[in-house]
Amino acid sequence: MNDTAVQPEPGFRWIIAFSAALLLGIAMGTLVNGLSAFLVPLEAHFGWDRADVAAINSVGLVGIALGGIGMGFLADRIPTRTICLTGAVVLATSLIVAASATALWQFYTIFFIAGAIGGGALFAPVIALVGGWFQKGAGLAIGIASAGQGLGQGMVPFVAGHLIQGLGWQNAMTILGAFAAATLIPLSLLMLQPPAQKTTGAAAEAAPALPSRIVLPALSIAVLGCCTGMAVPLMHLVPLIQGVCNVGAEAGGPLLIMLIFAIGGRVFFGKLADIIGPVRSWMAATLWQTVLILGFVFIESMQGFWLFAPLYGFGYGGVMTGVLVTVRALTPATRRASATGIVLAFGWFGHALGGWQGGAFFDLTGEYFWSYANAMLAGAVNLAIMGTIYMAIRRRSLAQP
Repeated sequence: MNDTAVQPEPGFRWIIAFSAALLLGIAMGTLVNGLSAFLVPLEAHFGWDRADVAAINSVGLVGIALGGIGMGFLADRIPTRTICLTGAVVLATSLIVAASATALWQFYTIFFIAGAIGGGALFAPVIALVGGWFQKGAGLAIGIASAGQGLGQGMVPFVAGHLIQGLGWQNAMTILGAFAAATLIPLSLLMLQPPAQKTTGAAAEAAPALPSRIVLPALSIAVLGCCTGMAVPLMHLVPLIQGVCNVGAEAGGPLLIMLIFAIGGRVFFGKLADIIGPVRSWMAATLWQTVLILGFVFIESMQGFWLFAPLYGFGYGGVMTGVLVTVRALTPATRRASATGIVLAFGWFGHALGGWQGGAFFDLTGEYFWSYANAMLAGAVNLAIMGTIYMAIRRRSLAQP
């Protein structure tokens, strides 16, 4: 008998991957940048500063960061389906309650809870679960799941913008909450645990390329940089277009097309990770994002935004897939959900920092140049760290007999 045989992989794993894509699209599309469509309406309704309104989203992302750590540890111990059901109920309820909020502290509290329990339960555990269903081709599977998130990040602000324009922001928030309940709960029921993998010999899972005490801190700091950068267009592209082109809900169009093209980028760079390795795939996507991100502030027409947004979006989309596949490759399977939660916590902190600084520098200068320039610098930091990790892995590989 061949001791390197691997169990056949069940076809159901693709249902898990595509269900996860839908779940992440709805949940994370709402929490990561769904509030971008609400920035100007809330600012106009309450008279708050742009930075204060953007901080609602930032507080929610801090909640996802902290909650993701705890939920990741739980997902290594209890069924992911239970965790997802809890998150779905909390997220839907939070959106409905937020429609009646009248003070900043209320928005901050509601979205922190939505992020900590809702988003925390519906991201790191789900990504770890998808990776666990695949012995081969995990990069492509995670890319597909991540692509769903990308579609949601485009669709939610786009749909929300039109709901706000037709029905007002309170009714729009209520509708989003009801839709979340009707979709996320059934999708959570599909998040089944993968069958135990029994492999021996050469088929057994390889040991991580670097010790966890090195990998987790390095990846965490790198993710902080890349997510600080990507958060700026996600949260501030719509208001940038509204200011430059003097338009309303149609400002969400370039963001939508950017994130549609990001779907292709997430899948492409996931497959690329299966071919050239996750670290190099992540670095390629980050370089693409970093080089192009400042270009948004030099565009002066809707046509320019429509043309540039998809070009940027394809590379940007590959960044998050690179993060997720790299974490999977460099951490042991028994601690993968918790490791994913820890690394992604810094990603959400980066999203929170990037979204907030985008609003803060706009308030200071009255324009978005430094908001986007800071995003480019954050991407450069990420590239430097990932280059160091790649060289360390390469040296370790060459040193082994």
